[in-house]
Amino acid sequence: MKKVLAMFLVIAMGLSMVACGGTDKTGDNGDKSVTLNVVTSYGGDDGNRKNFEDAVKAYEQDTGNKVNDGSATSNEEWKAKVITDFETGSEPDVLFFFTNADAEPFITSGKVVSIEEIRTVYPDYAKNMKESMMATASDGKHYAVPSSGFWENMFVNTEVLAACGVSVPGPDYTWEQFLIDCQKIKDAGYTPIACSLFEVPHYWFEFMVMNNGTIDNQLDVPTVDANGNLVENATAKKWIAALEDLKTLYDKGFFPNNTLTATDAETVAMFGEGEAAFLIDGSWKVGYFTSNHGDELENYAISYVPAKGSRSASEAIGGISMGYFITTKAWNDPAKREAAIKFIEHMTSDEVMSKFVTTEVTALVNGAKPSGLNELQQSAADANSKITGVVGAVQDVISSEAKGDLFSNIQKVVTGQMTAKEAVESAMKLNK
Repeated sequence: MKKVLAMFLVIAMGLSMVACGGTDKTGDNGDKSVTLNVVTSYGGDDGNRKNFEDAVKAYEQDTGNKVNDGSATSNEEWKAKVITDFETGSEPDVLFFFTNADAEPFITSGKVVSIEEIRTVYPDYAKNMKESMMATASDGKHYAVPSSGFWENMFVNTEVLAACGVSVPGPDYTWEQFLIDCQKIKDAGYTPIACSLFEVPHYWFEFMVMNNGTIDNQLDVPTVDANGNLVENATAKKWIAALEDLKTLYDKGFFPNNTLTATDAETVAMFGEGEAAFLIDGSWKVGYFTSNHGDELENYAISYVPAKGSRSASEAIGGISMGYFITTKAWNDPAKREAAIKFIEHMTSDEVMSKFVTTEVTALVNGAKPSGLNELQQSAADANSKITGVVGAVQDVISSEAKGDLFSNIQKVVTGQMTAKEAVESAMKLNK
């Protein structure tokens, strides 16, 4: 009887070991495979979506881990959802997000882990990045491993310009010439400016602020006094003038007829399909046009935003505003910590980053090595070679509440329901 029992135990143990061997898969942490919840802005319409998918697939194959991809298009709605997820305890394990004031709520609440803390366990973490190009939080620490940077400038549809008898703008393009060109384009039956004032007014706002100031004071922000009244100094005046310039463009009919209701995707499509001439957007849109209008790239070029006052048209918005964060929740989970580390190290490696970068700014110590630039990418490279100055976006140094209020009120300003001063004052009351 004892022999039978012993034999039964041996067989049971053997079956158990076989079962374990058949169902467990070893990940990079030496334990069972891990599923990481990852949220990024590489949504379906992002030009780097395919590069992101390829990089994630390579990570999964190399490690045996899985990625639960919660990526979506970067807009105010996406930002708000990310913030809400953190507030409700539903944050992901890895977040690709803005490194500016938008990230401060996560940082001050201890929801993300600093690179300094990570390096106490993984001393080589993010060592392929230039320290000087890592965003510094209000506590003096670094939290995000920088991805590729960005530039914002003016895309032009050269086919539309040719049909209207308008030349492609150069680095000396003036506001006065721009207004003349827009009228010609409008008279010819095209829309001069592809822009959704409903969804993405911030690109034009940034340059209008710079047009009424200088690149050196671009990041200055208006203030309110103890009574909540706007302090009407030079900074406030340039913001007010910027909104009034947007109203001028609206009053002249240079925006799409549905600019107050259209989505960004709809107005970008107008530009891509040859219905509009000018589009201010960022370096990421090069990838979008490459993916969605690959056989029409000769019809697009990167040019310069018209300038007035002390600003030169060859001065642009740019920098590195996004990066990869590891949440405290993942860091404190023994099963996920190393998986998250390896994921970010993979996504920000020299090899992978070189697939995301064409003309963008990068923090890589060794630099990116893109190859085979297409017509639009080469146009961007040519335009960027003539850029004489770059500064970050002023929207990145104000609170998300102030920013949301300001941009939602732009519609009221251009339609005369609110003055520019009232809009600036309303936003600055929320800038805490």
